Amino acid sequence: VNGFATLLPLNSDKSAKTIQTKIFNETGKKVAIIISDTFGRPFRLGQTNCAIGISGLNPILDYSGTLDSFNRILRVTAIAIADELSAAAELVMGKTKKCPVSIIRDYSYDFADGHLNDLIRPENEDLFK
Repeated sequence: VNGFATLLPLNSDKSAKTIQTKIFNETGKKVAIIISDTFGRPFRLGQTNCAIGISGLNPILDYSGTLDSFNRILRVTAIAIADELSAAAELVMGKTKKCPVSIIRDYSYDFADGHLNDLIRPENEDLFK
């Protein structure tokens, strides 16, 4: 509705868990829930969506210790899958289409107890402080 705004949840992980539990209770299906919002990026133009709340998956897919396609050990490759899924969902939802939800099918992941803090860089590694 014009003239109104939706506020962010006070605890987005808790909100994601509540949605996940309601879906399970209604359908018996275990699904991962990601709550996302628009995010500006330093040194890049444009915005992308990123995860602000998570329930049901590990938000980082860490390839460290696995082999790349040249049989070399990967040491620092960790993909922020919750952010990448959030960005992909935004392409379908659209900023002005008033579509608050998207369903991502056929993405293979391990059901896990992930949290938003798993995505936050430790202060001693923060490049901007």
